[in-house]
Amino acid sequence: MKFEAPRGTHDILPSEQPRWRRVTETMEEVCRLYAYRPIQTPAIEDTALIVRSSGEGSDVVQKETYTFEDRGGRSLTLRPEGTAPICRAYLEHGLHREPQPQKLYTIAPMWRYDRPQRGRYREHWQLSVEAIGTADPAVDAEVIRLYADILARLGVPDYVLQLNSIGDAACRPAYLERLQAWLDVHEGELDGEARAKRRTTPLRVFDVKSPRVRDLLRDAPVIGESLCAACRVHFDDLRRYLEAYGVAYELAPTLVRGLDYYTRTTFEFKDEAIGAQDSICGGGRYDGLVEAIGGPPTPGIGFGAGIERLLLSLGDGEASAEPVDVFFVLGEGADRAPVLTAMAALRARGLACDTDYAGRSPKGQLTQAGRLRARSVVVVDAGGARLRRDGREEPISLDRLADTLAR
Repeated sequence: MKFEAPRGTHDILPSEQPRWRRVTETMEEVCRLYAYRPIQTPAIEDTALIVRSSGEGSDVVQKETYTFEDRGGRSLTLRPEGTAPICRAYLEHGLHREPQPQKLYTIAPMWRYDRPQRGRYREHWQLSVEAIGTADPAVDAEVIRLYADILARLGVPDYVLQLNSIGDAACRPAYLERLQAWLDVHEGELDGEARAKRRTTPLRVFDVKSPRVRDLLRDAPVIGESLCAACRVHFDDLRRYLEAYGVAYELAPTLVRGLDYYTRTTFEFKDEAIGAQDSICGGGRYDGLVEAIGGPPTPGIGFGAGIERLLLSLGDGEASAEPVDVFFVLGEGADRAPVLTAMAALRARGLACDTDYAGRSPKGQLTQAGRLRARSVVVVDAGGARLRRDGREEPISLDRLADTLAR
C-alpha cells in the first residue's frame, strides 16, 4: 500500500527549508521592526465564527471550508484565513481593553478546499498581519508598506500594488442600488457564477472568473464614484501617506475582495511571474468585523499573504543550508564515547556538529563533511584526534576542542 500526501497539500522537505526559513524569518523581522507582536490561534474554530465573518454567501463558506462535526456534536471548521480567528482572540482575551491599536501577526497554515494550482494549495501557509482598534488611514499605509518592505528585503521588485476604496455603511447602499440597476439591464449577459454572486452580495460580481463577464463589468458603475465625504477623505489621506512612504500603486476601481467584512481600503499585491493566479497578498479594512462577532464597534485593517506563492515570486534560486561547525570523522580504532562527549560540549557552546552514523569509510566521511560544508573537521582514530581547518591540520585534545574552536 502506497501512501502520499493528501491532494492539495505538500511536504516542505529539508532541501526547501533554507528558502522557507529565509522568507519566514524576513517576515518575522519586518513585523518586529513595525512593532507587530506574534499571536497563534487554534487550527479549528467554531463554524459560526467563519460563517458570520466571511458571509454565508461567500465562496469561502459555500465552497471552500473544511467543516466537520466533532464527537461532541459541535460544528468546527479548519480556519480558512487568519483575520477572524485573531479578532475572536482579541475579544476573548480582552485585548480590546488594552491600549489600541493592537498590532498582531501570525504565520500559520490555513485550509481551503479549492482546485490545486501552481502555488495554491488546500493546506497552505500564510502571513496574516492585523492592526485592530484604529481607523487612522496612516495605519492602512503602514500595513501596506510593511508587506512592500518584506518584498524589498527578499528581492521581489516587479510586483504591482492595486488599491481601491469600497466605501462603508454610509455610502455603499446607494452605490449598490446603482449597481443593481445596471446588472438588471445586463442580466442576460451574466453567467451563472455572476448571478450567484449577485444574489449574495452584488459587489462580488467583480470577482467572477469569466474574462467575457469581466470585460462586460468594465462599464458597470464603480464604487469610487459614490464615496461619501468621510470615505473619500480617508482614501485621499491613505494615498498621500503611501506616497510619503515611497510606495507606488495603481488604482483598481473594481477591486472589492471576496469577504463580507471589508470596508473602505482594499488592496492586492500582484506578480505576473507566478502565473494567471497572480495575487501574492490581499487585504483591506474591516471596520465591521469585530462588532459582527459580538464585540463593540472596532475598526481594523490587515492582510493575508501566502508563503508558497511568495516563493514562486522569488524564482528557483537556492538558498544554501547553514554549514555545520564541526564534523567528526571516525577512523580505525576510534573510541566513539569521547567523541559524543566532545559533541555535547560543542553544542552547549552553540556550535553545530555532526558525525557519521552510516558506517562510511573515512574517505566517505570526509565526503559527507564536504556535503555539510563543515567549517572544521576532527579526525579521530586509535592514534588520537587531529583538527583540520583553514587548510591546516594539528593534533588536538578532545577535552580542549571547544576552547580551541572558540578562539
